Amino acid sequence: MLLNFIKQYKIPLLFAIASIALYINFGYGLERSDFLKLILFCTYLFYLSYYFIEKVKLNFWLLASLGIVSRLAFIAAIPNLSQDFYRFLWDGRLLLQGVSPYLFTPSSSTALGVTIEQSQQLIEGMGSLNASHFSNYPPINQLFFAIAALFTGKSILGSVVVLRVLIILADVGILYFGKKLLEKLNLPIKNIFWFFLNPFIIIELTGNLHFEGAMLFFFVWALYLLLKGKWFWAAVLIGISVSVKLIPLLFLPLFLKYFISKNTSAPFKTQSSSWATLVKFYSIIGLTVLITFLPFLSSEFIEHFSSTIALWFQNFEFNASVYYLIRWIGFQIVGWNLIETVGKILPVLVLLFVLGIAFFRKNKTPQHLLTEMLFAISFYFLLSTTVHPWYIATPLLLSVFTKYKFPIVWSFMVMLSYSAYGKDGFNENLWLVALEYVLVIGVAVWEMYPFRHQNRFQRY
Repeated sequence: MLLNFIKQYKIPLLFAIASIALYINFGYGLERSDFLKLILFCTYLFYLSYYFIEKVKLNFWLLASLGIVSRLAFIAAIPNLSQDFYRFLWDGRLLLQGVSPYLFTPSSSTALGVTIEQSQQLIEGMGSLNASHFSNYPPINQLFFAIAALFTGKSILGSVVVLRVLIILADVGILYFGKKLLEKLNLPIKNIFWFFLNPFIIIELTGNLHFEGAMLFFFVWALYLLLKGKWFWAAVLIGISVSVKLIPLLFLPLFLKYFISKNTSAPFKTQSSSWATLVKFYSIIGLTVLITFLPFLSSEFIEHFSSTIALWFQNFEFNASVYYLIRWIGFQIVGWNLIETVGKILPVLVLLFVLGIAFFRKNKTPQHLLTEMLFAISFYFLLSTTVHPWYIATPLLLSVFTKYKFPIVWSFMVMLSYSAYGKDGFNENLWLVALEYVLVIGVAVWEMYPFRHQNRFQRY
């Protein structure tokens, strides 16, 4: 039987071995400054993922196994595209000592009066900018960091392995509930592999230890329960998701019409109780978030956490689109960077956009709701001053449950942003940034164009 399997899938097996070899080389033999090698590897890996998803008739379990093995290829690799994991380890070890990571910066560690294993190595690894700011990772995310510290608090590599296992488990959870959600929506099951087999996801989440996957696991689980009418537990899971990353807060207004519409696609809806259910739904989300934050609440926490979040809008800039155009116009008109002012206005525009689609779009069915979530998060990132590659995991997963595929293009094009990290230091190539967004926005507009599938000469 094994020989028959090998004969039947000889070419796919060779491609799978090549894919795993590339991931191993990526994880253990790539420097971030070697952009040419990075983008060539990504290009080939994206082609292979397309081949496995669209061209080869492999069953669900074979594709799932390939995704898991691809992730395990990184198991003992130190992340090579991001330094953030050093801060994760710092926060976890600090929390395990009974000290809130929201009240002290790593730079002020001498005043803590506690011993942090490998503290100097962690501070040097995270960089002076990160070390000078308070932590902005919500409590459930901190719990994951503390788990790594609990089991391997004296080994950086050991802690990396623990965090990586947690992220892989979250991805497997997304695969499980994503498949169930696709079945509920009567969509092709293979769609979920545009997330699970996507090299961008494997590299950025498993490889570089970003916890978007953990956030999305709780969120997609919540969406599945919501479709089954279990709105109470869906609300709890959304609250937990917010306490991993704050991004799901953006989606909360979009549930308004989904709950109060007379549409009966969601089994828990009744005309008499929809408003009451909506209020309970929001209340449970808020209460869940409050409970997770409760152990850290203080006036100092609120001040430090809010000021650190504000930095992302008013101080930091990376791989932006609309903001970079505004910045250029500002330099032409007033002669300086307007980020401090613009960074306050853009979030307001995002909020108005989300409220607009919450009140004036349908959002009555699961398909409507997921599509509007995709539009909301995409608009948010288009107006953001900072768009790190791993942020695109959220629109990518949402796109799996819609007819839109531009986030798949984005998941590849965002890797161009690594051109900024050269051997001579940080220097963004704005031509590559422009190329990224022109292609992504171009594909999005093409997909939204209502007459693209109609015969232009039909009237004749």
